[in-house]
Amino acid sequence: MAILTAKSTKPTTEISSITADAILIRPWQESDRPFLRTLYLHARRAAWPWMNDAEWQLEDFDAVTRDEQIWVAVQDGHRLGFASVWTNDNFLHNLFVDPQYQSQGVGKQLLEQVQNTFTSTGALKCLVKNERAVAFYQRNGWHIEATGVSPDGEYYLMHYRLD
Repeated sequence: MAILTAKSTKPTTEISSITADAILIRPWQESDRPFLRTLYLHARRAAWPWMNDAEWQLEDFDAVTRDEQIWVAVQDGHRLGFASVWTNDNFLHNLFVDPQYQSQGVGKQLLEQVQNTFTSTGALKCLVKNERAVAFYQRNGWHIEATGVSPDGEYYLMHYRLD
């Protein structure tokens, strides 16, 4: 006795997609230092093209984040950005995203992590000429409270009020 099986003539479509893992925001580790030094240098050059970067060096990262809480955005093993905070003052000192990963939600996730750590009104200073960053903070609930002048130029003092 022969067994016959019917083969479907219905076309099949395979759907495959490559999806990246979610972005993880985690506390900094010493092993992050070499990458974050490089990211900080390149991201500043991209964000502040009007500034003279001749004196900038990799070790600047160490000085500007000393004694700060640092959060790192990681996806598929790649460090995409970081934020550093003076926790005693609820002051966001740095938030930088690798230029090739900007406008993909990395900065927003870092900012949300920082805001979740605030115990009272958060503060930051943003250079007036950095219009893209000013707009980013305003879209995310920050408000300009005052202006000031630093060696790097005029800045806005911005606040984030907890609900």
